[in-house]
Amino acid sequence: LCGCNEQSNLSDQVIRIHIRANSNLERDQAVKLKVRDRLTAFLTEELSSAKTKGDAYKKLQSISDEITSLASAVLTENGFDYGSNVYIGKETFPERSYGEYVFPEGEYDAVILNLGSGDGDNWWCVAFPPLCFSPTGDVVYKSWIKEMLEKIFSK
Repeated sequence: LCGCNEQSNLSDQVIRIHIRANSNLERDQAVKLKVRDRLTAFLTEELSSAKTKGDAYKKLQSISDEITSLASAVLTENGFDYGSNVYIGKETFPERSYGEYVFPEGEYDAVILNLGSGDGDNWWCVAFPPLCFSPTGDVVYKSWIKEMLEKIFSK
């Protein structure tokens, strides 16, 4: 698909993040995006000093309670009575493609944030290196991330 040896080692280099809404009701999907905005700002700050995937993974584990608290606070602020829970570990994902970046199906280290039951559609990005996607599919990243991604995807 991408001419890069199926990116077999991509899962060894990234940590994905998924925020799963309580349901597909419009209000649950809307609050998911509010949680996303608050969480990505929080993680940008918290992971700013992580230079390796291992550093980022350890940091994410150490702040998992803060992630849950942040998400639950956003839910409460917006009138929702369900909470959230976070799982940090291995998860299998389907292939996803955004422009030139293809994330093959496979098992990845991930942060899974369930809002309520977590049965609704999800939003995703990459917690490390910090790479997120806009609703239009545009890639949003910091300057050094582009160089790292080009190195990862050129293999």
